[in-house]
Amino acid sequence: MTTSRFTTASGIPVADDQNSLTAGPRGPVLLQDFHLVEKLQHFNRERIPERVVHAKGSGAYGTFTVTHDITKYTHAKLFAQVGKETETFVRFSTVGGEKGSADTERDPRGFALRFYTEEGNWDLVGNNTPTFFIKDAIKFPDFIHTQKRDPQTNLKSPTMMWDFWSHAPESLHQVTILFSDRGTPDGYRHMDGFGSHTFSMINAAGERVWVKWHFKTQQGIRNLLPEDAVRIAGVDPDYAQRDLFHAIETGHFPRWNVYVQVMTDADRIAWEQRTGWDAFDLTKVWPHADFPRIPVGVLELNRNPQNYHVEVEQAAFSPANVVPGLGFSPDKMLQGRLFGYHDAQLYRVGTNHQHLPVNRPRCPFHNQQRDGAMAIVNPGAAPNYAPVQAGGSDSRGFGHGDRGWVVEGVAGHHDPRGIADDFTQAGNLYRLMTPDAQDRLTTNIANSLRDVPEDIQQRQLGHFTKADPRYGAAVARKLAAR
Repeated sequence: MTTSRFTTASGIPVADDQNSLTAGPRGPVLLQDFHLVEKLQHFNRERIPERVVHAKGSGAYGTFTVTHDITKYTHAKLFAQVGKETETFVRFSTVGGEKGSADTERDPRGFALRFYTEEGNWDLVGNNTPTFFIKDAIKFPDFIHTQKRDPQTNLKSPTMMWDFWSHAPESLHQVTILFSDRGTPDGYRHMDGFGSHTFSMINAAGERVWVKWHFKTQQGIRNLLPEDAVRIAGVDPDYAQRDLFHAIETGHFPRWNVYVQVMTDADRIAWEQRTGWDAFDLTKVWPHADFPRIPVGVLELNRNPQNYHVEVEQAAFSPANVVPGLGFSPDKMLQGRLFGYHDAQLYRVGTNHQHLPVNRPRCPFHNQQRDGAMAIVNPGAAPNYAPVQAGGSDSRGFGHGDRGWVVEGVAGHHDPRGIADDFTQAGNLYRLMTPDAQDRLTTNIANSLRDVPEDIQQRQLGHFTKADPRYGAAVARKLAAR
């Protein structure tokens, strides 16, 4: 058996990797032992900063295959014809826990997809829930702080969580999902995924429709009972990662059917007038009866990464990455994420994180960006100023044939509290549940609220009651029994 010659990172042969250079058998150690110094220096720097959210995750490569024609809605090339395949990378994750946390904790799950298209990377960065806790990104740092650790005790704090939620009734819909059976999915293969936000598609004529993305698991939905989630957290905290990796390794490739809901702007105006709900509000869903799901394709995961750190830990997603034919919406949370995600990757991974293989587009790219850390791909003598031309883009509106959308109203801080309906959809979800699912939901909530100060309990009980009197009464009864 032959082995490769062992060298320093600069390719210089290493004479001895087991013994430091010392002055005599017992030292001291000589500073000139560069191999020792380089080895210790690299070891100290082997970890990049942990993600603030979605810190623990699992990733895999796969393919997206178009099964239905949606070219009347979008001119994005990856949807150009039925049967077309696009390489993908997907990262699943928990949200609030650290890298060492358990995969089975009660938490939403991240569902981040990258499509390596011929027009650049499209990142659809969502969750396993169609909604979220807040509708404005200005609240996001505060919300995430409540999901992390108390700054004094360094312990998770139900009081912080419920204090925030009780002051933000817009969170009630997502809280109901979180404490239902869906709050503890049985691994990553047995859950659905959602783009969650309202996005848009633009067709060849420049016409826009608003869309929501859905990924429905072909493996079937499976959730863990609370007692099983706690047990597994103790015996196999990497349960979801292990399940995904071994399923792919043994050829049991997980698949999801991909759908969109489509809403024209005329539909939006009529629906908003009828329901009083904002189509761009991330705390709301579009009822399927009003906007049926339209099939688009199939996502399959069929290849595991070879190096977790290089391909999963350094994967850097951003919802700002869209390709021609796809676009955004006035969703306030989405607008904040368009800045926040890319900025996080600049801090966490580095200035040129897009040069890393997992982040690099599979098509040629040309820009004036040069230098900085990790400038792996360098156009050399090519100019780093204006002569690099934007190609194939109609610069009117948002570009690429996207005319933009109408903006109107008075600039200022617009507070929807007291105006928006934060209760009906949460109540609808509660009423859709079977009695045993309702019982588990209200038990999970009561267990979490048990040691929270009474004023917070009462404020939150008021929200449950507004959603459905039976919802509030069930939680109150279980709290009183403790």
